[in-house]
Amino acid sequence: MAVLVALTASAQEKWSQWDAEFDQGKRDWKEIEAQIPAYPRQEDLLQFEAGGGISQHRYFIDPKSLSIGEDGVVRYSLVIKTSGGATNISFEGMRCDMQQLRLYAFGRTDGSWSRARDSRWRRLEYRESDRHHGVLYGDYLCPNQRPVRSVADALNSIKYGAYRQSE
Repeated sequence: MAVLVALTASAQEKWSQWDAEFDQGKRDWKEIEAQIPAYPRQEDLLQFEAGGGISQHRYFIDPKSLSIGEDGVVRYSLVIKTSGGATNISFEGMRCDMQQLRLYAFGRTDGSWSRARDSRWRRLEYRESDRHHGVLYGDYLCPNQRPVRSVADALNSIKYGAYRQSE
C-alpha cells in the first residue's frame, strides 16, 4: 500500500510540474483593452446555425463588431432572438488557445451598453444551453484552437457554413 501511495504522489507531482511548464508561456500573455463597438443594427446582422438541438432561438453576429486582436482574442457582438420574442445582445471575446470566453458588455433596449459585472475569462463548456458558443468556437472563430486568419474568413465561414480561408 505504501508503494502505491508513493507512486500516486510521484505521478501527481509530475502532472503538476507538467501543468506549470505548459502554462509557462501562457502567463506572459496580456490582453489588450477591448473597445466596446457600436450597438448592432438589425440590417447588419448575420445569422449563423448554432447546431440545431432543442432551441428555437436564432443566433446572429454583428459583422461590424467582429475583430481579431493582437492578443489573439476574437471579439464580436452576439444577438440572440429567443423563441419567446426577447432579444439578448452581448459583446464577447474568445481566447482560442485556452478555449475561454469573456463577456464584456450587455446591450440595453435603449441602444446602449452596460458593462458586464463579472467579466472574467471562463472555460468554454459544451452544454445545451451554451451550444451557440461551442459552435462559434469550433466552426467559425477558432478552428483548430486558433483564431481565424482574418475577419473575412470568419464572415465567410458564417455565411457559407464551414471554415474557409480566403485566398
